[in-house]
Amino acid sequence: MISIKVDNNLVNVAVLGKFTVADYKEFEEAVSYGIRFQGTLNLLVDLRDMLGFTLDVAWEDIKFTSQHLYNFDKIAVVTDDQWIKWSAWLSRTFVDADIQVFEDYDTASAWITPD
Repeated sequence: MISIKVDNNLVNVAVLGKFTVADYKEFEEAVSYGIRFQGTLNLLVDLRDMLGFTLDVAWEDIKFTSQHLYNFDKIAVVTDDQWIKWSAWLSRTFVDADIQVFEDYDTASAWITPD
């Protein structure tokens, strides 16, 4: 299951349970909408409650990322999973955005939406 909130140029995403292709498609639609109307976006992704993802989600992510190399300013990923942290750091080579990984949601939120 996925929860998505769009507020101006911030897309706030939380994944609960298993991350499926249907969830990813919903994420793609929200981001595409935000890009169309806001331009460059900030992305806050909370993966603390994600129980896993399917291989086709990884493939969708690769395709989507390659199409949106310059559409993000900041990306904050909230997780304590070492593999996801590694994957987020690896994404830096594919996306022209400031990507940071956090274990604390409030710290991530403060970083991505400074006053």
